[in-house]
Amino acid sequence: MTVQSDLQKAIASCEAAKGSYSMMAESTEDQQAKQMFNGMKSDIDRHLQFLNDRLDYLSQNNQLNKQQ
Repeated sequence: MTVQSDLQKAIASCEAAKGSYSMMAESTEDQQAKQMFNGMKSDIDRHLQFLNDRLDYLSQNNQLNKQQ
């Protein structure tokens, strides 16, 4: 379960960073900075997709989660 809990922590951190980037994009009038923050938010979305897919895979295939 350590790997799964580590993934959950990483997902939570990414979600927090995504929220920060979104707030920074909304709070600036500098279009270049706004574009940068939105790009960073898109990068985080890709990271989150990978992390969530990995967590789903482990949840479905981890022998400790299977009832025998």
